[in-house]
Amino acid sequence: MPTLSSLTESLSRLASAETLRRAWSLLRHAPGGGVLMGQILGNLAPYTGTIHPEVLTLEEGYARVRMRDRRRVRNHLRSVHAIALMNLGEVATGVAMMSALPEDMRGIITHLEMDYLKKARGPITAECRAPTAVPGERREYHVQADLTDEQGEVVARARAHWLIGPATH
Repeated sequence: MPTLSSLTESLSRLASAETLRRAWSLLRHAPGGGVLMGQILGNLAPYTGTIHPEVLTLEEGYARVRMRDRRRVRNHLRSVHAIALMNLGEVATGVAMMSALPEDMRGIITHLEMDYLKKARGPITAECRAPTAVPGERREYHVQADLTDEQGEVVARARAHWLIGPATH
């Protein structure tokens, strides 16, 4: 079984949709596999790791990612902090978008906005569907992630613009 550091190293070197999906196919049925996948994402993008994301589902162009409610992500109102929610929205849009990329394509976020609809308490799950990028074409894609609480109520909505284009080596 590959180690976390070897998977992270492979993913960062070969960061493509295929390697992302391959790592998930190895981890999704393993005990704690979603947490391990979240740790890999956190190692690739260290700030992402601050919310300890757990990948629940990852398919081409689709991601569900959960964040537990814990003291480190709370604000003074004892609800999940706005920036922790923003981080979760960015993770979900990024993983969904990156999993839909053709080989030799890469992306970077250019705009992120969030609507906060109600206080977020308890575990929060972000869900995002992203289109498949056109091979070889440089353009911006707009994707949305809905963040829901345990009751299924939308507590926040993230909208992200991802600039996708050919990878330069």
